[in-house]
Order: sequence, then structure tokens, then C-alpha cells
Amino acid sequence: MKKVVLPLVIIISLAFILLWQFLFADSVNYYIVSVVILIISMLPFFASYEKKKVTARDITLTATLIALAVVSRAAFYLIPQVKPIAAVVIVSAVCLGAHRGYIVGAFSAFVSNFIFGQGMWTPFQMVALGTVGLLAGLIFQKLKVNRYTLAVVGFVLATVVYGVIVDMSTILSAYGNRVTLAGALSIYASGAVFSLVFGAATAVFLFLFGMPFITKIDRINKKYGLN
Repeated sequence: MKKVVLPLVIIISLAFILLWQFLFADSVNYYIVSVVILIISMLPFFASYEKKKVTARDITLTATLIALAVVSRAAFYLIPQVKPIAAVVIVSAVCLGAHRGYIVGAFSAFVSNFIFGQGMWTPFQMVALGTVGLLAGLIFQKLKVNRYTLAVVGFVLATVVYGVIVDMSTILSAYGNRVTLAGALSIYASGAVFSLVFGAATAVFLFLFGMPFITKIDRINKKYGLN
């Protein structure tokens, strides 16, 4: 019963925020609405993770990969957009699957923002990195893993998927409920260089270090029977 009450309270609270925005607020704040929707989109992943039989070793490995992703972002603090965090998330998804890829991505974005700064953009970054992990896990279920495929997939996911989702926060911050197609496209155009740099950095990290990293994680999986 207790396990049902908390998620139910969270969902009802979020639903109330949406209803209040659309029915009672003087003007709809689409920024708040978007953040609520993003939080709701993450709930199924965390809920399904709680329902699984997870061992202490599973949790330790997942937490270690989250910590590594956070450290990898912090280590390149002074170099804008050149961050290995997406590469670590993608490698985690390749080794542990799409579900845990999402968890590693979402949590690493949240935790690392205690260093880089929390804000309304945090849920967008959580969903963006989580989606990168989710898609990487699904793609590499079908695609052969090597340094070339890792680099290409990493570049596309980090540039397009991450860039599109995260730039939504900038669009809504700049225009609120007055978003226009021209305004949105201008934001995406201005952020294209940053997205390309992030995507290129992710591809380079995956090309150079992706396969050795995967080999080490696979050894841990086999040794302790985690998968």
C-alpha cells in the first residue's frame, strides 16, 4: 500500500499543476507545463526500475557508472561542450541495456548539476541524457558494436537528440507562451554550433575509449553474473 501511495500522490500533484495552469491561471506558463510533462515522462522508468529484483551488485555498478559520468563532466568543466558524459551514458546502455542506460543518463545529469548549477533546465537535461541512453541501448541491440558504430551513433544522439530536447528549455525560457516557429528555429540555429561540438566530442571519446570501456564492464558483468 505504501508503495502505491507515494507515486499516486506525485502523479495527482503533477496533474493538479497542469489543470491549474490550463484552467485557472491568468496565462499558461508553458515552461512550467513542459517541466511537469518531462517529470511525468521519467516516472515510468524509475517505477519499473523499482519493481525489478535488483541486487546490491547491480546497484553498485549502476551507481559507479553514474558517478563516472558525473566526474567525466566535471573534469572538463573549463571546456564548453567538450564533455564525455554522453559517451559514458552510451557505453553504459550498450553494456547494461536501454533501461539502465536511461537511469544512468537521467541521474548523471541531475547529480552533475549540483556542480554546474541546478535550474529549470535540469529536467530537460535529465530527459535528454536519459533518452540518449535509452536509444543507444535499443540501437545496439540490433547494431554491431565497434568503435566506428559507437562514434557515428554517439555523434547523432548527442547532436540531434540531446540538442533538440535541451534547446527546448531555452526556447520556452526566451518566449514563454509566445513561442513561434521562427523563434524556435532561431534558437536551434544559434545552438547548432554548441550541439555539433558536443556531438563531435562524444564521437571522439567513444572512438578512442568506448571499446576498452565496454570490455571492462562486460568482464564485471560476466564475473559477477549481473546480466
